[in-house]
Amino acid sequence: MYYLFDGTYLGFLCCVFESFERKETNIIPITHEDHQIDMFKDRRTVVTDNPKARRVQRGLQVRIGKAEATDFYRVFLSEDRKAWQASFFILCQIFTGRKDIRQHYGNDHVLYFSQVLKKVSRERHRMKAFIRFSKSADGLFFALVEPDFNVLPLISDFFQKRYADMPWLIYDMKRKYGLLFDTHQVGEVRLSPEETQDSTAPAVAIAMDERDELFQHLWKQYYTSTNIEARKNMKLHLQHVPRRYWKYLVEKK
Repeated sequence: MYYLFDGTYLGFLCCVFESFERKETNIIPITHEDHQIDMFKDRRTVVTDNPKARRVQRGLQVRIGKAEATDFYRVFLSEDRKAWQASFFILCQIFTGRKDIRQHYGNDHVLYFSQVLKKVSRERHRMKAFIRFSKSADGLFFALVEPDFNVLPLISDFFQKRYADMPWLIYDMKRKYGLLFDTHQVGEVRLSPEETQDSTAPAVAIAMDERDELFQHLWKQYYTSTNIEARKNMKLHLQHVPRRYWKYLVEKK
């Protein structure tokens, strides 16, 4: 049976709740947008209910601990539908008493879950390392990114603590939303439908601080001066800094 939900993590947890409440097995959680009519499978719309989702989350934390429970949120942010199905399977196993299911790598779902979790964690780490801010004329520091996975929620606390005294915006070009910090709290911002007509760049004009170009030039000079040409190893370099990140790195322009 297909469980159609709204694409949020809370909605996903509600699918787990409904599955146990209705005693329905062989469930495939899927969004309304992804669902295609299948005459051989029934479908049920799952309405997101925050209290139900919180019950599932609390129950998960009691069984496996808060840290491991967070792993399911990280895998969900991969936006990988196969990983969602793997997560659903593992969650159902945990709630039926198999708390150690994640150690059974002979199971395809468990193995795939572990692989996706590593990929999301790696992308999260790279975003922390590769994000470069530019300064606008009004004092806002902004950065454009295009991560493979939806990792902005996973790096919010890091940048809030690291740059606690300056306003900043990290905008995800692929998913058309960003995180805005006003030196007090972090909020989510989205462009209007008119602004998102161009799929390659946000249709907003940002006036740059007149000194920003100078700072970028100084950073490029520092990067060039510290480079040792005789020890250049492009293969190793690409392993740590893949080409897809280069367009947002000042030193690579």
